[in-house]
Amino acid sequence: MNDPNTDDAIDSLLRRSFDGPVADDGFCDRVMRQLPPRRARLRWPLAAGILCGMATCWLSLWLAPWLHVAWQNWQGNELTPALLALLLAATVMSLLAACWALAEATER
Repeated sequence: MNDPNTDDAIDSLLRRSFDGPVADDGFCDRVMRQLPPRRARLRWPLAAGILCGMATCWLSLWLAPWLHVAWQNWQGNELTPALLALLLAATVMSLLAACWALAEATER
C-alpha cells in the first residue's frame, strides 16, 4: 500500500508547480465533438428486477408460518411478538427506502 503521507507530499508538490491549464490547441474540444452521443438508458431491466425481487420476497414470506400468525393476530387485534416483528420489519424497510430515495435525489 502507498503511504498516505507520501501521496499528500506529492499532491502538494504538484499543486505548487502547476501554473494552470495546459494549452491543447483545441484538442479536447475536437475529441469531445467526435465522441458518439450518450445512449439512452433502458428502464425495463430495472423495473423487471424490482418486480422479480418483490415477487420472490412475497413468495418466501408467504411460505413462512410466522407471517400467517402475525396476520391472524393483526386481524384479531392481538399484540404478539410475530406481529411486532412484522410491523418493525415494514417500518425499517420503508425508512430505508425513504432514505435511499432522498440520497438518490440529492445526487442529481
